[in-house]
Amino acid sequence: MARIDDGHSTTITFASYDTVLLWEKEVTPPGIEGGGANDTTTMLNTAWRTKAPKKLVSLTDAAMTVAYDPAFLDDVLTMINENQAITITFPDGSTWVFYGWLDTFVPNACVEGEQPIAQCTIIPSNQMSSGTEVAPVYSAA
Repeated sequence: MARIDDGHSTTITFASYDTVLLWEKEVTPPGIEGGGANDTTTMLNTAWRTKAPKKLVSLTDAAMTVAYDPAFLDDVLTMINENQAITITFPDGSTWVFYGWLDTFVPNACVEGEQPIAQCTIIPSNQMSSGTEVAPVYSAA
């Protein structure tokens, strides 16, 4: 096992739309969060408020900046809110697969001399469309 020293070329693939042409320029994988504290303080505490960790964990939103072909905007429209397996492939070939959906696709201003890009947000659902809970899966290269 070795650390990754360069983020190039991290990619995101959507299982239901693997032919949609979005060219990743930046990828922010989802983070992992515990959800904060449960307050366990009672009237029996004498000096300190007490807390305990939650039992469930969450994935935070993922994001990407992409170059795009306007010819595929109809395809992007069909991807919005479609829960599916999403794969992040890291430069070393390892992958992280989780369920979620493309929530936003927001083009930046088109400017002379610059490539048109869009900002995308992906929301992890951690469940199949059937409602079955699915943990994210990491696979080494």
